[in-house]
Amino acid sequence: MNKNSAKTLRRSRRRIGIRKRVLGMTDKPRLAVFKSLSHMYAQVINDLNGKTLAAASTVEKSLKLEKTGNAAAAKAVGKALAERAKKAGVEAVVFDRGGFKFHGRVKALADGAREGGLKF
Repeated sequence: MNKNSAKTLRRSRRRIGIRKRVLGMTDKPRLAVFKSLSHMYAQVINDLNGKTLAAASTVEKSLKLEKTGNAAAAKAVGKALAERAKKAGVEAVVFDRGGFKFHGRVKALADGAREGGLKF
């Protein structure tokens, strides 16, 4: 097993452990984060209905980002997601880091969502 597949396997195991504990309810949906090498994706999900209430990513042209794989871009995604979640009537969320460490781009996205008005 090479280094990258081992890292992916460890992350998927961490993700499963997190998902056992974190559940998005109607009053407090789940903010799920995924990061690739070049992009960040975030969704606010109601797990009881299986519906995505709001989503944002660095792929969108509307954010007008110069670089997409840095902390500044992640913070912009967090702010955009918080704005869209507010429009959908969401005030508070539970944070699902998706098996990633809570630092760098994941932390920047969380800080941006907090600045946008989401509580978690």
